[in-house]
This record gives sequence, C-alpha cells and structure tokens, in this order.
Amino acid sequence: MRFHQTSSVRTLFFLIALAILTIGTAQAQQIDTKARHAIMIDLETDAIILEKDADVPMPPASMSKLMTIYMVFDRLKAGTLSLDDRFLVSKKAWRKGGSKMFVMVNTRVSVGDLLRGIIIQSGNDACIVIAEGLAGSEERFAEEMTRKAKEIGLTNSAFKNATGWPADGHYMSARDLALLSKKLITEFPEYYAMFAEKNFTYSGIKQGNRNPLLYKNFGADGLKTGHTEASGYGLAASAERNGRRLVLVINGLDSSRERSSESGRLMDWGFRATGTYALFKKGENVGEADIWLGTKPSVPLVINRDVKLTMARAARRDMKVKLAFNNPIPAPVKMGAPIGRILISVPGRDQLEIAVTAGQDIQKLGFFGRLNSAAKYLLFGRAES
Repeated sequence: MRFHQTSSVRTLFFLIALAILTIGTAQAQQIDTKARHAIMIDLETDAIILEKDADVPMPPASMSKLMTIYMVFDRLKAGTLSLDDRFLVSKKAWRKGGSKMFVMVNTRVSVGDLLRGIIIQSGNDACIVIAEGLAGSEERFAEEMTRKAKEIGLTNSAFKNATGWPADGHYMSARDLALLSKKLITEFPEYYAMFAEKNFTYSGIKQGNRNPLLYKNFGADGLKTGHTEASGYGLAASAERNGRRLVLVINGLDSSRERSSESGRLMDWGFRATGTYALFKKGENVGEADIWLGTKPSVPLVINRDVKLTMARAARRDMKVKLAFNNPIPAPVKMGAPIGRILISVPGRDQLEIAVTAGQDIQKLGFFGRLNSAAKYLLFGRAES
C-alpha cells in the first residue's frame, strides 16, 4: 500500500457510508457459477464478492424457512417466547407432506424441538405448528412474515406460507436471503449455533442436517437448503475461517450433488481469492495540517472509525492512499470538525473517500498574535504561533 499526501482546492468533506467499502459487482466477480442466482458477501464489510441475478425474485423453496426461524428468534430475544413453550399440533400440520419432523396430531411440542425440526430436519409440519402457535393460522403468520421482512430491509420478498411450499406470490431474492442470513448470525448468536447441529432425533426418528457444507470440515456452520421443481436446488450458507465470515446464497442448480460441489467450490474461492484488510483504526492520527492564525502551529488529522476494506488479494499491492486537505486551516478549529479526505485507489474500482477530522481544539490568536503570525507566514511560508 502506498501513502501519499496532497492538498485539495475544494472543501468537500463527508463521511462515506460503510456500504461504499465493498467490492463492486462487476469488479468483484472473477468466477462463474452454474447457479441461476448467486451472491456472496463478506459479513463484516458487506462487500459483494460474487453476484449473479441476485435481485431477481425467485422461488426460495425451504430457504424461506429462514424467515420463519427469524420470527421465532425475534420473539425469543424479546422475551415473549421461550424454548420451553409448547404448541399444539393440528391436523393440518400433521398431514403436511414433503420433509417432516414427524410430529403427532393433538400432541404438544416445545419451541426448542420445533426449531430443530425446522433447522435440521426442514420439517414442513414443524413450520405449520409454529405458525399456528404464534399467529393462529399459517395464512396470518405469512402476512406477518411479509411485514417483518419489509421492516428489516428485505425488498424482494413476500410470503404465502411458513414452509416455502410452492405458491403464487411466494418469493425471495438471493440478496434478501443473504441479508436475512446475516441477521440470523449477528442478531441471535445464542441461537445460531443450532444451524451447525448435524442431526436431530424426534419421535425415535433420527435425521441428518441437509446442509452439505457442514460435512466438508472447512468452517461452515449454517444455514439452510432448499429444493422444489420450480426453484431447483439451493443453499444459503455461511462459513468462518481465521475470524473472517462469508455468506453464500445459490439457487437453481440441477441436483443435490451439484449444489454440494458448487457451494464448496465457490466458498473456497471466496476465502482464497479475496481478503479483508484493516486500513485504519478509530482515532488513528494520519497526518497534520498547518493552522493559520492559531494558538498552535498544526492540528493532527484523525479518522473517527475503523476502516476495513474487502478486495481481491492481487489488488492489494497496487492500492494507493492519499491524504487531501486545504492548507493552512484557519483558526479556530473545533475537535471533530471535518478537515480533509483520505482517497483510496484500488485497481478496477471507483476511488473511495473517507473523511478525516481535527484531533484537537485550536483557538484563534489575539489581534497582535495574528499580526505576528501573518508576518511569519509571509516570510517563511508556514503559519506559526
């Protein structure tokens, strides 16, 4: 990384949003995928490492169960629901086809067991028991899912049921699934561990977790598979290596074997080809600006938050960093006031700008002090107190 200092003739200062500190879509993608829809993000920086038709609404199949799980986790965290609470199994839930937890009609099942029945066994019956227990009916619960989805920022999602069973108007985008996966990981760490459990036994029936990445021994610990004829085979997955976590969503593959191989290949590539680098720490002094007519000759320039950047590993050596600000800065200067910008240039992407601020208060000189300082600046080219 090269660091240069320059001055700017403009006074445009601003804090950039964290979302800018990401790899751009076209610039990031260096690998193709057989999936019809795909997205990969770095969890810490929200950098988009790979995407393909990520905003196109698609049948999510059982991956939409993640929204059902979110609804439960949210209530658990709020304290309005307990893992020990028990819900009654209706005939509708008991009769539901597809993947099942095998609950028995007119029995009561704990929320903890129902969650594992959904997460590990992908039980459609468990989803309906949850929906009816929380909202009175699956239809009403689906309406609540849609409202909550919009509330948490899922812009391409709508739900008609709690299971992901094919239905007109039931859809999600890959990007929404990635965002939802991130929320499950970051907002509910005390419950997220359930996703890493490889099997669960209920009613004497032991079933294994359908997530193929859990068995590849490379840091995967979630989240959910999906498959219908309309959707193809899909997976919302997450893995952590050396403190770095990636989230991958793929859908539209032709077989469970292809889903397994493609998800492993893409996740391996994401960790290998890209990295997240700490560029600056909050409060770090990155330079000094001269002060005009102030009680001190200069002011330290600091960054007021941590700055991390996700990029292709090969691009790091050619990254350039410049510090731009007007010089000198007229006194008085208030600590925290915007002074300049750090400009970061990475090959193949737009230049990034990060605000730097004054690290301390600088008072203005009195009348005679200003006269003396102005004279010295004219003689020596530097403002002095």
